[in-house]
This record gives sequence, C-alpha cells and structure tokens, in this order.
Amino acid sequence: MPTPANDSPLEVACPQCGKKVIWGPESTYRPFCSKRCQLLDLGAWAEESHRISGESAMDEADLDTLLAQADRDAPLS
Repeated sequence: MPTPANDSPLEVACPQCGKKVIWGPESTYRPFCSKRCQLLDLGAWAEESHRISGESAMDEADLDTLLAQADRDAPLS
C-alpha cells in the first residue's frame, strides 16, 4: 500500500537571511521571506557580487573583432 502524502507545507530557507518560508501561494516573495530580501539579492546580482562560475563566454576583444567582421560582411544598400 502506498504511503500517504505529507500534508504539511514545504518550508524552505530564505536564500538571503535563512528565515523559514512556506512554499505556497501565500508567500508572495518565495523563496525569499520578504521584498527586502528579494531586493537585496537582486542588488547583489546587479553589482556582480553573485555570479555563475565558469569561463567568460567572450571578452571585449573578441566582441570588437566580431563587430568589425560583421561590418565588413554587411551588404551595402
């Protein structure tokens, strides 16, 4: 016989402050506990203190080379 589903709501920790947040429609800012924590996290991404690790896909020199190549290849109207 299958085990009954757990009826208690899922709780997650706010990624900013660690406070427990119920994962449900009543938690407007989930997974954050508040608008403040949500905005603090967004600010950290905007100032690049949060990053996805790995190599940069392209640096500025590569971009300049590609733009110059595109200008040479563009048909004249």
